[in-house]
Amino acid sequence: MTADEIDIERRHVPEATPAGRVFSRVLTRPLPVAVRGSGAEIWDADGKRYLDAAGGAIVVNIGHGRESVARAMADQASRIAFAHGSAFTSEPLEAYAAELGPFLPLHEPAIYPVSGGSEATETALKMARAYHVTRGEPGRQIVIARWGSYHGNTLGALDLSGRKPLRRPYEGWLGRFRHVSAAYPYRAGEPDAHALGTAEDAAAELDRVISTTGPTEVAAFVAEPIVGATLGAVSPPPGYWPAIAEVCRRYGVLLIADEVMTGFGRTGRWFAMDHFGVRPDIVIAAKGATGGYWPLGLVAADRQVYETIRSKGSFVHGFTYSHSVVGAAVAREVLRILRSEDLVSAAARQGELLSAELHAAFDDHPNVGEVRSTGLMAAIELVGDRETKRPFPRSRQVAERTLAAGRDAGVLFYSGTGNANGVDGDIIMVGPPFVVSDGQVREMATTMRAAVDRAIEQLA
Repeated sequence: MTADEIDIERRHVPEATPAGRVFSRVLTRPLPVAVRGSGAEIWDADGKRYLDAAGGAIVVNIGHGRESVARAMADQASRIAFAHGSAFTSEPLEAYAAELGPFLPLHEPAIYPVSGGSEATETALKMARAYHVTRGEPGRQIVIARWGSYHGNTLGALDLSGRKPLRRPYEGWLGRFRHVSAAYPYRAGEPDAHALGTAEDAAAELDRVISTTGPTEVAAFVAEPIVGATLGAVSPPPGYWPAIAEVCRRYGVLLIADEVMTGFGRTGRWFAMDHFGVRPDIVIAAKGATGGYWPLGLVAADRQVYETIRSKGSFVHGFTYSHSVVGAAVAREVLRILRSEDLVSAAARQGELLSAELHAAFDDHPNVGEVRSTGLMAAIELVGDRETKRPFPRSRQVAERTLAAGRDAGVLFYSGTGNANGVDGDIIMVGPPFVVSDGQVREMATTMRAAVDRAIEQLA
């Protein structure tokens, strides 16, 4: 970005008062001020229009500017906005749990709502622990996850995550959990990728780690059904999830599916586990549950897990803003819109168009190693050399350059880094609202091609 461009962007940011300022999530550049959104588009304070190809952070599903959601929020807040979950339940919460239950890949689930994905992961970990303690197996304390995974940024969730660039600054605080290889066929066998490419190899490795750790010491295995921004829309090899589920069942290990990014229709099915015909014991969800309109995540426990914990009479856990009355009202309206407008089918349909457009744009690109997509969650993996799959050095900041070129052109993408070896590797993701039009899908693919080309040109 040139000095002139930086000066232009600075004018978008209001001056902080001496009394205080925002500790921004982005510290390397000033941010424009968002003022309005509609469908798949956002406008800033200067009137610039952005096509939200990322749905924020693969969050927005029903689209920006839904007035019925705002009305549901205001109506509930005008009657009662807060009732602590240890003292009250509420009609919106009970109704939401009943309406959501049939769409979850679980048997008669019980739903524990929280304020986001990281809180949901922490809740699921404690839930797994409580389940085993109640069953008289207090030795089950170890949880296994995968390298190349992401489960949140609170310390427990970060320890579970296998995204090395995020772990690196806090390694001294981490280390209680175990990790197995990523299900990442594109980089399977590379010494620094920690990746396997077949279901047989992955299941054998998990079996070996459980046996080595101690079968009576492992509480749960946690993984994303389809990996999000850490690896970039990576689907597992054929047969992976049935094989993994069989290993978990054999050892009495709970299977926890992290559907924070993939849930609520993102992959063209209500939940990504539906693609694989496997029912986990616990599901973690967030993002699409409220489509960006309210900070809400949830943990859904299969009936057996819930009834086991319930038999003890308590679950030692809680957050001030869990079981939110207003959050439940918002989530219920988002669920109604997803159902009434058949937006999960729309995600599948528009996902086919997105996949076709991305393949047309990048199948012949010398710096794109692979195009991956399931529904409206898609990604390209950028490489310095297509034949050898050599990644760009992290110092070249190819993902950041691509995102900047997209922003300049008025299209917002999402990125991931470190996928190749924990340091190097660049992923560009697309995950727009499900209401995206055919023309907008084509604009995303065209702009992404131009943004990638511009980023590569800058390296010269």
